Amino acid sequence: MQLLEAGIYRGAAGSAASSSRGFPSIVLAYGGIQSFDWRRALRRPNLGGMRIQKGKKVPNVVLAVREEGRFTRLETDEIFLGKKVVVFSLPGAFTPTCSSTHLPRYEELAPIFKQAGVDDIVCVSVNDAFVMEAWGKAQGLRQIRLLPDGNGYFSEAVGMLVDKSQIGFGKRSWRYSMFVDDGVVKELFVEPERDGDPFEVSDADTMLRAIAPSVKVPAPVAIITRPGCPHCARAKEVLATHAMPYEEIVLGEGVRPAALQALSGRLTTPQVFVGGQHIGGADDLEQWLKKRPAAA
Repeated sequence: MQLLEAGIYRGAAGSAASSSRGFPSIVLAYGGIQSFDWRRALRRPNLGGMRIQKGKKVPNVVLAVREEGRFTRLETDEIFLGKKVVVFSLPGAFTPTCSSTHLPRYEELAPIFKQAGVDDIVCVSVNDAFVMEAWGKAQGLRQIRLLPDGNGYFSEAVGMLVDKSQIGFGKRSWRYSMFVDDGVVKELFVEPERDGDPFEVSDADTMLRAIAPSVKVPAPVAIITRPGCPHCARAKEVLATHAMPYEEIVLGEGVRPAALQALSGRLTTPQVFVGGQHIGGADDLEQWLKKRPAAA
């Protein structure tokens, strides 16, 4: 039948028709009207029997990527052969779980992966090169390589391409991660094949435990500073000396002193937080670090 219309069906009163769960019903009109709950459209994937397995070589696929402002061909063998590479794939750039958790955590743990002998970390998504580049800039990436699989060739070759046309996504990658050593899959974590978008096993922490179980992940560190603050510079130097990566929150860049006071109970800078614990200023940090070995 010929597709006549796709959109949100509105009833006689002009309000959008809703499912029993309170979500708008998507209407596809094929000479008539059929509606369905959009959540049910996120139905169980069919990954088929050709999925990549541990011990198998990663297929060599030619992809179109952009380098220095120009499109060029890239064979995936160039990424994997002779290297230890962590790969994780996700449904799409700028989507919620991918942007808030999946990608950022790999970026955070990238230095730990490198210490464990990993050469590169690659994020694959069925998006074009422009979208992936924009996403990388929005995420402030420095250590993750974004690989645009615009036509889905790589995702299909490893058996992870799924159809999400029911929600307007077209063909996308299922969520998974793998550790590849010289082109051969050594570890593989594929999200369970069930409705929706599961995110349980392809995360960065699970992969790190698999390839480097003895590596201890350091507690996250944040420091609130203000421009021109000498004590802030000293605290950051102390953190760097002790190899403690940190996230810096600068007052005046969308952050007001009231937020500093609400979080720390103080109005002075810097204020340092480690693993959810408020340490205090630069002097407090130095004292805490002196006591830490004795408390370990």
